Amino acid sequence: MYDVVGVRFKKAGKIYYFDPGELSIQKGDFVIVETVRGVEYGKVVIARKQVEQNDVVLPLKKVLRIADHKDRLIVEENKQAAKESYDICCEKVNEHQLDMKLVDVEYTFDRNKVIFYFTADGRVDFRELVKDLAAIFRTRIELRQIGVRDEAKMLGGIGPCGRMLCCSTFLGDFDPVSIKMAKDQNLSLNPTKISGLCGRLMCCLKYENDEYELAKEQLPDLGEFIKTPSGRGKVVGLNILERVLQVELSEPDRVLEYTLDEILKEGAVSLQSTD
Repeated sequence: MYDVVGVRFKKAGKIYYFDPGELSIQKGDFVIVETVRGVEYGKVVIARKQVEQNDVVLPLKKVLRIADHKDRLIVEENKQAAKESYDICCEKVNEHQLDMKLVDVEYTFDRNKVIFYFTADGRVDFRELVKDLAAIFRTRIELRQIGVRDEAKMLGGIGPCGRMLCCSTFLGDFDPVSIKMAKDQNLSLNPTKISGLCGRLMCCLKYENDEYELAKEQLPDLGEFIKTPSGRGKVVGLNILERVLQVELSEPDRVLEYTLDEILKEGAVSLQSTD
């Protein structure tokens, strides 16, 4: 078992585990930690706890210290410098006529590296751009190509629901989303209706997917013949979330609604399909 604290470096970024050592660290504290990118400033979002070896990446990096007011000032200075670096990089991209879109710029806490995030349709030969940037900033330069979902996460925005994008407010990771999820939820397959600002399928399609899959296992299929308290009938409609079935009875010719419990209770022992 390992003593760890969970640290997040961006508002909706991934959570990484660090060794708190002997420091008295509470949830909500800001800390300075050592990462593979260098020294970084992050917020503790998971208080000290013990985890199994399989849950951590060894060797476990240590929390160097709890951040103070001077550290916060450095972070603000880095943010201001990143804005200036963004403008300079955009000028150099245009100068080299590169087919790429600069999305964001980020300095590591110790300014040992400046990272430029960009999107592009294909591979970009930015070697000359890196040389120019290195000459200007006199530090390590990293150009990182990201996808459209990561771009939306960084830039933020308002989704079709009228709320701020999930990816930019609380989603730490992108779960796989498929068109099958939209079909299972009886949603319109019009791309403009089920796509987010990034142009990909909306992340929220995943939220209720498990409930729909469970309901589909419990409910009969459309067109299936079942026994009901009023006799044998054909399933002609389903309200999956409420577990309600619309059944067309053979005699007399009418459509009634039943809950799943009503179908399964006495008088209709189980769901049965017949030829």
